[in-house]
Amino acid sequence: MHQAIPYSYKTYFPTTIGLSRDTSTTATTTTTSVADATNVGKLVSENAVIVFGRRGCCMCHVVKRLLQGLGVNPTVSEVDDQDEVAVVNQLLRIIGVDQKSGGPDGSSVQFPVVFVGGKLFGGLERVMATHISGELVPVLKEAGALWL
Repeated sequence: MHQAIPYSYKTYFPTTIGLSRDTSTTATTTTTSVADATNVGKLVSENAVIVFGRRGCCMCHVVKRLLQGLGVNPTVSEVDDQDEVAVVNQLLRIIGVDQKSGGPDGSSVQFPVVFVGGKLFGGLERVMATHISGELVPVLKEAGALWL
């Protein structure tokens, strides 16, 4: 009987020295911790496109794959459950919304959250809608995330 090989999103190729990771097709993924929750604003301002999502969130994966399919290599920040409140508060502060009331309709930030060019772009629905309407590529070009 054969033993199953565990799945890994990282691809390794043997070299003469040892093993090396193929980073040509992977997005930059960072994990946000409580200490890094104060650096959320810095992450947003330093990256042309950044996606904040819960660790293991399938919708975050969908957004990441859509952007990669367009030629964008987004930075993805995976937020742990225990750090979610701190990160959401920082995102609300960046957006300029009162942390007590939440968003314009009284709701809080919902993951995944996409920032393009340092400004809140929206979530999965907004990314998909602008992609279908053909407006996403010009927005990404304007932000400097695409060089077509």
